[in-house]
Amino acid sequence: MYERHFQLNQMPFGLTPDTRFFVPLQQHQDVLAVLKTALGAGEGFIKICGEVGSGKTLLCRKLLQQADADWQLAYIPDPCLTPLELRWALALELGLKHSANIDPPQLLQLLQRQLLLFAAQGKKVIVLIDEAQALPDDTLEALRLLTNLETEQRKLLQVVLFGQPELDTKLASYRFRQLRQRITFSCNLSLMSPRQVAAYLQQRLQQAGSQQQLFSSMALRALSMYSRGVPRLLNVLAHKALLLAFGEGKPCAGYQHVRLAAMDTEDVQPKPRAWWWYSVAAGAIVLMGYAVVTGGHWLPGWTIL
Repeated sequence: MYERHFQLNQMPFGLTPDTRFFVPLQQHQDVLAVLKTALGAGEGFIKICGEVGSGKTLLCRKLLQQADADWQLAYIPDPCLTPLELRWALALELGLKHSANIDPPQLLQLLQRQLLLFAAQGKKVIVLIDEAQALPDDTLEALRLLTNLETEQRKLLQVVLFGQPELDTKLASYRFRQLRQRITFSCNLSLMSPRQVAAYLQQRLQQAGSQQQLFSSMALRALSMYSRGVPRLLNVLAHKALLLAFGEGKPCAGYQHVRLAAMDTEDVQPKPRAWWWYSVAAGAIVLMGYAVVTGGHWLPGWTIL
């Protein structure tokens, strides 16, 4: 698309959570440190909450990459499962084979046997659930009951829940008071500051092969404002701004490119004003200045009350 124009090796602002473009922001590093500490403790639920597009899935994949040798990870990206479907999803992740001849009580026994086998091998079984706010209530309760499986020394199963703020609302209900008590570590993933936005963009551009700054200082400020510090939204706006600059043959994206990108992006709130609004606003400012100079008279015979 515009890679050759900007001398890039690849697209720098894709929406797919690509760990090659992971930017070690302070808040992401802090969450990873908490995760490793909590998983090392070996008990309970761990909850990571963050706004839509804040980088939870990328963190989850980064954790998968950095797993310790004694971790046996089970990754469940789609939590819209019944309790039985959840048990089967976990069983398949842990190496058991699906069979229509196995009834739910047998499946639970097989799961427990597999968990005991991993424990005997010195492995920690860790379940990573993305989009956990979408877990049905019954399935969330079934997940809690699975964590009851334990030896005399430790739990056989740890669970990490990655979810949007709606997960906190769900867990606040009276029904989940037992599960809340099992959440041993909890983190909220904060959004990027304006300075972090600039660093984030530059590092992704460098990863894509850029040797120059492709956004003006005004464009950087506009990207920070319109993206609200949300990485996914920032990627969308940066990509569109570069696309517009490429279409005009410009060497970098400026403020107007970002403004047009923001006008064309659904989640930008508030939307930039259309060009005619700026003309009206400018005209109003000129008239106000004229009124001040002439002592409050707009035009002959007109007076500001």
